[in-house]
Amino acid sequence: MTQNDKKHDAKFYSIPLTEGPNRAAARSYLRGVGFSKEDLHKPIIGIANTWTEIGPCNFHLRDIAAAVKEGIREAGGTPMEFNTVTISDGITMGTEGMKASLISREVIADSIELVARGNLFDGIVCIAGCDKNLPGTVMAMARLDIPGLMLYGGSIAAGRVNGKDITIQDVFEGIGAHAEGKINDAQLEELEAAACPGAGACGGQFTANTMAMACEFLGISPIGLSGVPALSPDKHAASRQAGVLIMEAARNDLRPSKIITLKAIENAIASVAASGGSTNAVLHFLAIANEMGITLSIDDFDRISTRTPLLCDLKPGGNYVAADYQAAGGSRLLAQRLLGAGLLNGDCLNITGNTLGAEAAQARETPGQVVIHTIKEAIKPTGGLVILKGNLAPDGCVIKVAGHKRLTHRGPARVFETEEKAFEAVQSGSLKANDVVVIRYEGPRGGPGMREMLAVTAAIAGTDLGESVALITDGRFSGATRGLMAGHVAPEAAVGGPIAAVRDGDMIEFDIPRRTLTVEISAEEITERMKTWTAPAPHFARGVFRKYSDRVSSAAIGAVTN
Repeated sequence: MTQNDKKHDAKFYSIPLTEGPNRAAARSYLRGVGFSKEDLHKPIIGIANTWTEIGPCNFHLRDIAAAVKEGIREAGGTPMEFNTVTISDGITMGTEGMKASLISREVIADSIELVARGNLFDGIVCIAGCDKNLPGTVMAMARLDIPGLMLYGGSIAAGRVNGKDITIQDVFEGIGAHAEGKINDAQLEELEAAACPGAGACGGQFTANTMAMACEFLGISPIGLSGVPALSPDKHAASRQAGVLIMEAARNDLRPSKIITLKAIENAIASVAASGGSTNAVLHFLAIANEMGITLSIDDFDRISTRTPLLCDLKPGGNYVAADYQAAGGSRLLAQRLLGAGLLNGDCLNITGNTLGAEAAQARETPGQVVIHTIKEAIKPTGGLVILKGNLAPDGCVIKVAGHKRLTHRGPARVFETEEKAFEAVQSGSLKANDVVVIRYEGPRGGPGMREMLAVTAAIAGTDLGESVALITDGRFSGATRGLMAGHVAPEAAVGGPIAAVRDGDMIEFDIPRRTLTVEISAEEITERMKTWTAPAPHFARGVFRKYSDRVSSAAIGAVTN
């Protein structure tokens, strides 16, 4: 869908679908499902819903869609809802099913693009809940370049055990503690039963909340509305307001190409760094930039994070959850802090029609809040994301430093060819202090799908080894991961990256101040070892997994297929 710069009305795109005598058959079909003659002559807004009853992140999104539709109708448009796929990262974690997660990002983008192009929508609202929904929907809107916004379903309420707030992170870490005998069956069951008290995405600053917040800073999500928690009494009104906003965007021709610029992406990255957000944001913003034709490098994340202080005391590295962030003042307040320090581009547009600077000026800080620190009282002077390079990761890898204090580590490699084998080692107690766990052949192509390693990382964190073991992988991490863990190692093992040459006992060194990740063997030795290496056969002979593994790029450029 393209257009020139000529001003046109909000029904510009759907005219060829619904207008004129020759479109009578199309209108007849649409009237057959309940649309009136009058409905079809109004601007048509697609509602891309990621609803599913498999998991809490997306379970409530039909209610969100109903409220968005109210707003669209009130503002003079006609909403048409359709569905796309979603995979729950948390439910599939630690299984073969997790390979579907990152692949679903591409399928979500492709499916929304197909339905929108096929039906000539005048605008689109994408409703997202779980981790890969959010970037997948934004990637689709970037391709379509029609007025659009992404609305987040919102975070889950905190669970409660013994008077303490908990999240799903506590359950994953409880599994490790249970294996070590630190908690019993009943205590693990108590965590399991309490951690997810209802609908909504994982509560900490994990991937879903990271991307939701970052998309407010990017401008494609309405700042202040997307962050309202899933079951908040305010959620219906916020969602209805999003419906009004998309109609305003359609009338003002406010498209993604006017919002998603390099400066806007840099704003989003700064918000991730300032909040201690998920490492998955690196993959996702590289992919979004790719869809927009914007040049963005993995090194830009390190550059921006280095100059951006860590301001938000959020789980997994901190103490609070997304609902606390919203209650403290939310993204407007964080933007105000960062703009005051000259760390954001205030002229970038939000889908609200205002600049980020104008939105930040409306910030309302809750008196006494302790979640969003001032610049002077920053938790750390630099942000939560670090990019390491070296002979183990020539094209880079990503590490989150918000949740731990270790800046260096040197230890012997413990090599595992799959996530399951590494998890078995944690559960059996065979890891030792100072080990560097190496999990390979889990990259974009090798997995395929670059599984998250939360089952392993959380199990390690739940043991007494949490502060003495490090981990590297060509796979990914959940936003709930904490500890000295380097992911997205590129090139990956499946394409002959140096991580494929590592053997048990090789000494591996992390040096975060120097931004290096190295194995203490010579370049000649790596070359010699790789002479006998052969690429593994694809895990899937056909279908979506095979198509993905044949096309997917390196994690260093976003693991994109487009």
